[in-house]
Amino acid sequence: MALDAKQLEAPVSPAGKPRRRSVTVLVWVVVAAFGSWAGLRFSMWEVNFTWVQLVAFTPAVALISLVAPVLALLTRRWTALAVGVAVSGMLATMVLPRAIADSNPVTSGSSLRVLASNLKVGDAPPEALTRLVRDLRADVLAVQELTPAAAEGLEAAGLSQVLPFHVGEARPGVGGSGIYSRFPLTMTELLDFGGFGQARATVETPGGKVDIVSVHPCAPVEKSLHRCWEDGLAALPRPDGTPKVLLGDFNATLDHVRMRDLLTAGYRDAADATGNGLTPTWPSIAWTLYGLPIPPVTLDHILVNQATAVHAFSTHTLPETDHRAVFATLSLP
Repeated sequence: MALDAKQLEAPVSPAGKPRRRSVTVLVWVVVAAFGSWAGLRFSMWEVNFTWVQLVAFTPAVALISLVAPVLALLTRRWTALAVGVAVSGMLATMVLPRAIADSNPVTSGSSLRVLASNLKVGDAPPEALTRLVRDLRADVLAVQELTPAAAEGLEAAGLSQVLPFHVGEARPGVGGSGIYSRFPLTMTELLDFGGFGQARATVETPGGKVDIVSVHPCAPVEKSLHRCWEDGLAALPRPDGTPKVLLGDFNATLDHVRMRDLLTAGYRDAADATGNGLTPTWPSIAWTLYGLPIPPVTLDHILVNQATAVHAFSTHTLPETDHRAVFATLSLP
């Protein structure tokens, strides 16, 4: 039987059905997009400011990446299917371990219960935060965006009755930072980049001295803040012989190179260590961009040195702030 011109021009699959070139191109574009994301995330290169903002959504992208192999399977593009499966697997290896608890080191020191909360320019009700401190029996509280009014409100709410020692600097706006403690503490420095203060103190616990930092670098919401965000994270102390706890709003996820640098240096993320590393902390309320929902991400962390055990981790919602508070129970080395 004679074939017409159109039949002669169309590529034919092994099953005898014409294969549309446009479908093949579409499938490979989808696979390549997720593959590029995986490659950039795997590298130690921030690329540019836009990537710094986008990489925070890697857990959501890892889930969505399953679209690529499914699309390849439905369209019978077998090579694209194999590559799509490999890409999704690569993204999964970056993300899924955060949902698996790690083993703890053997410790002989005392326990320490730590809590951190971004107050959203001091808007979080002092009474609610003080009640949370009491309920969790926190020994140390690190706060970010501590305003003078918020500091006065916490005092009036009775926080000093639970955590009588405190250091830091309350500021109008988003740059204030403070540390409240059940045990005596001494301010050692204020890491200040771009007007964002990060209070650092030595806490005299029954088990010995602990270096505490209330973390809050610049939020990389615009290109002009990219440098101070990088500098604020780079200035955080690296692990040494003294137990250290870095806690607060890092404005970064475990997919950012700067955070991965801290883990490589010898820190453990408390959420990751307890299998809660995919628990989002921001935004705690539904946000949209151009009418589309913003997937929540994990910006608030508690980092401890490798010799410190993490027994529990949890997040807690406070009124009037878009960050969930983070809490962990630790055992010091």
